[in-house]
Amino acid sequence: MKILCYFGHPAQFLFFKESIKILEQKNHQFILLIKTKDVLEELIQNEGFQYTNILPKTRSNSKFSIIFSLIKRTLLLTKIILFNRPDLMISSDPSIQIVGKLFNIPRINVTEDDYEIIKPLADIANPLTNAIICPEICTVGKWKDKKIGYNGFMKLSYLHPKYFSANKEIVDDYKLMKPYIIIRLAHLSAFHDVGVKGISQKLVTSAMDIATKNGYKVYISSEAKLSDNLLPYQLNIKANHIHHILANSHLLVSDSQSMSVEAAMLGIPSVRFSDFTGKISVLEELEHKYKLTFGVPTNKPERVLEIVAHLLSDKLVKETFQNRREIMLNDKINVTDFLVWFIEEYPNSQVSFKNNPSIQYQFK
Repeated sequence: MKILCYFGHPAQFLFFKESIKILEQKNHQFILLIKTKDVLEELIQNEGFQYTNILPKTRSNSKFSIIFSLIKRTLLLTKIILFNRPDLMISSDPSIQIVGKLFNIPRINVTEDDYEIIKPLADIANPLTNAIICPEICTVGKWKDKKIGYNGFMKLSYLHPKYFSANKEIVDDYKLMKPYIIIRLAHLSAFHDVGVKGISQKLVTSAMDIATKNGYKVYISSEAKLSDNLLPYQLNIKANHIHHILANSHLLVSDSQSMSVEAAMLGIPSVRFSDFTGKISVLEELEHKYKLTFGVPTNKPERVLEIVAHLLSDKLVKETFQNRREIMLNDKINVTDFLVWFIEEYPNSQVSFKNNPSIQYQFK
């Protein structure tokens, strides 16, 4: 089977990377397309995949730029599909659904965002796609008949113990001082990030003061340029090493939804300062059912500092969170193995899943 995948975000590539390796070993052919977004290109290069960057220049965060970029992607994809004629197309991007519908090529939409968070894009993509693969806790609006809701998280596809093991030697190679915490500052440039607030420099320095007083070194991972006073704390590493660094940390303070979920998959406590607090089903489950993360709305910055102080003063926090992680892992399926089955057996797999959703539990 010839499968075309388009990745517009590092998290989308990471979700598929293990599945692609397995399916390529089974002689399936992949056409991988990306746009320039954060560390996406560096990640795919480090994994050794062949790919094409169809949008090498980054766009601005204005609504006009976002809409224009969608139109441009759609036109570029039309040319690529005319030349390659894939058997199946996979992406969360509406452009794939538009072009796939135009050429009558089966298409799968993969997401972990609730419909309410990405409504403008979902209203384009969901009517046109054949299947929506997402965690079962996620909402998909009125397109429930297309939902393939699995009992897991997207980030388990690459952070499940079967596919990821934290390497302490990588931390040692970077000569990071232990123990340490990570502060992650997202760029907040996705469509659903418009108007969303992140962590201020004042809050960063206050959290750093608490960490230092408790004997922790601080490293900052930032998508945006840091101010001069924070540059000495910048984490300069290869993009594909971040999960090893995160897994060996003691705490994540972040305005990134993605990295907060990643921390939870690894059993690392995280404090998330975000306007999305209370609104994202995946994070709500991780916070309230598994107690693996803490969400704080942006009108309560002092609450971030209270939680940071509490977590860093708790000598048993690492053991507690690893135990919570084990409970979560025991509940969830192996997402990569499920995804490989679904793609390889598609479209029969969609029929089988709809008739018997418990078929997914063979992938525990």
